[in-house]
Amino acid sequence: MNVLVTGGAGFIGRWVVKRLLDDGHAVWALDDLSNGRLENIAEFEGHSGWRGFTRGDIKDMALLETLFSNRFDLCYHMGASINVQDSIDEPRQTFDNDVIGTFNVLEMCRHDRVKMVFMSTCMVYDMATDPAGINELHPTKPASPYAGSKIAGENMVLSYWYAYGLPTVVVRPFNTYGPFQKTGGEGGVVAVFIKRSLAGDTLNIYGSGEQTRDLLYVSDCARFVVEAGYSDKVNGQILNAGLGRDVSVNELAALIESNPVKIAHVPHIHPQSEIMKLLCDSRKAGKLLGWSPQVGLEQGLQLTRQWIEKNPQLI
Repeated sequence: MNVLVTGGAGFIGRWVVKRLLDDGHAVWALDDLSNGRLENIAEFEGHSGWRGFTRGDIKDMALLETLFSNRFDLCYHMGASINVQDSIDEPRQTFDNDVIGTFNVLEMCRHDRVKMVFMSTCMVYDMATDPAGINELHPTKPASPYAGSKIAGENMVLSYWYAYGLPTVVVRPFNTYGPFQKTGGEGGVVAVFIKRSLAGDTLNIYGSGEQTRDLLYVSDCARFVVEAGYSDKVNGQILNAGLGRDVSVNELAALIESNPVKIAHVPHIHPQSEIMKLLCDSRKAGKLLGWSPQVGLEQGLQLTRQWIEKNPQLI
């Protein structure tokens, strides 16, 4: 197939590109490099399926029209503003990218009848209350403009399934980590902690550290996202993916840094947007896609640590 990945030079995006190339597809990537990096996709140069990278903005309709002349079969829409704290401080940019940008890509997909896989986030949920974790029917809670914009994007994506019969699917991976994740900024707690531990620096935990996260290794995440695009069974659906095990930030820090003196607590920047318990119930993805995670937490942390040690120039 001919496949477009928006946000294809980002952390998860480059893993989705890699998976698609490994599966034998022709792949194009679009990214404005606000979060992505050319270093993330450098290894794909020369690959027989790699059709190249376009630096551009999903709000640029003329650019999208030119790009979609390649007659795509499938679009993985992962381009977005992803920083929760930034969305609180400057909500307009997040809204413009995550809602208007999504609408633009949707319109191109509708015109050409291209299936869209929309990358959403576990941050749209309220905290977990069921011991089995958060399933797709769990209440949403837009505790930040980022979450609100993602929910708006989800609703537009699903509306195109109901109104136009356009194949679409919404995927909500839980907190993803692994090689190529930036060691600063939003969502990079594992990478940040590992980098600081390797440097002998203190690991700073926001708030009490009792908040929990369900940490999904990036290759498992990419496999989930890609397979959602392949399957007609999930059209018009919302799907979660996670490890099915949550760990507190305090516990995570202790797994990464053995010296408790090197772990400290600092005031939370925006505590009103903190979700205290995130635990994924991904049984729906298991039923419809046959998906399940293959990399456990301790193994994933070890793989990530090894990669950061070997690739200091890429962090």
